[in-house]
Amino acid sequence: MKNSRSLLTRSLMAAAIVSVLSLSGCASVKNIFGKKEVDAHAPVALVALNPTAAVTRAWSASVGKGEDSIGARQGPSSDGNFVYAAGVTSGVRALDLQTGRTVWTHASKSRLSGGPGVGEGVVVVGGLDGEVIALDATTGALKWSQKVSNEVIATPTVGQGLALIRSNDGRLTAFDLQTGERRWFTAHDMPALTVRGNDAATLGPGVAFVGNDDGTMSALVLSNGQVVFDAPVGEPIGRTDLERLADVDGSPVLDGSTLYATSFKNSTLAMDGPSGRVLWTSEHGGVGRAAPAANALIVADSQGLVWGLDKSTGTAIWKNEQLKNRRLYSPVVHGNYVAVGDVEGYVHWLRLDDGALAGRAKLSKAPIKSNPIVVNDLLLVQDTAGNVSAFRVGQ
Repeated sequence: MKNSRSLLTRSLMAAAIVSVLSLSGCASVKNIFGKKEVDAHAPVALVALNPTAAVTRAWSASVGKGEDSIGARQGPSSDGNFVYAAGVTSGVRALDLQTGRTVWTHASKSRLSGGPGVGEGVVVVGGLDGEVIALDATTGALKWSQKVSNEVIATPTVGQGLALIRSNDGRLTAFDLQTGERRWFTAHDMPALTVRGNDAATLGPGVAFVGNDDGTMSALVLSNGQVVFDAPVGEPIGRTDLERLADVDGSPVLDGSTLYATSFKNSTLAMDGPSGRVLWTSEHGGVGRAAPAANALIVADSQGLVWGLDKSTGTAIWKNEQLKNRRLYSPVVHGNYVAVGDVEGYVHWLRLDDGALAGRAKLSKAPIKSNPIVVNDLLLVQDTAGNVSAFRVGQ
């Protein structure tokens, strides 16, 4: 009986450890109970690639100490002239878009977390203690500072006279962009267990679209924060909190008048933005943002599979399994390709027409957990060590 109980206890402990590691993204359990390393979720090894895309690095820069493992997903933003990026303890930097040269640096005593948002001549960034600072986009001079109720991991949304701040307790707070005066805030109920982090709100004409931790997407009136509708993207189905994870942690994407949102529950929704009418749903999706191309919508799921979905119907038209378990986040369309970063610091380019791997570049040894952006012909990527690189791609 004693041996049976011991075996049961060890089995339950092992199951609990695997569940926690699966949630946190850790892939291995080493030498537990004297056994060999178990690495079922290890990133698939990269195969030798005969590139069909010509990838070149335009420049690289450091913005100081990066986020490391705090899960902030710090990424760059741009106004078309400068690139803005932050480090946790290194302040905010403006880099020249074409050369990567530092134009100005704003030192901050705050521990900055989310990447900077920019618009209407103002750069806004949040911190781990709820700080919010707004800077002049040309000079880096402080315009105003405020505080919200919880840490700010999401990039602030800047536009239409407001700075919208997502805090990690489910609140969205609107500040006047020029004065810092708080205009309104709204709160959304949080489930018992969520994937760490969230993403920026998306602006439409007079409205903001927000992905929520309970698997829904909300539309809010920009003038007062009133909720227009909540639409389910991923259904939180399951017996345990872990099974019910359905976070919409990537920003909804507005492409023309169509709104796309994707969920950790491996589901994606397309909606008519003005009316809120659902156009289609798909069983493929992921944590990060979706990437709309001319005829396809690209999503990376929680297993590292990349899917090309028909934009009209949501039907899968291709999938790529060569990056499995590489902890991909947000894909982005770059020319005739879709680019996505991985946990080992690689950026991969896939063909838009069939999803075939076409090119690869290594940013550094640090993971890429942020949202890459494309400005003109440049892909801008930031890793967790605070390195920022700009890439071009050609045939």
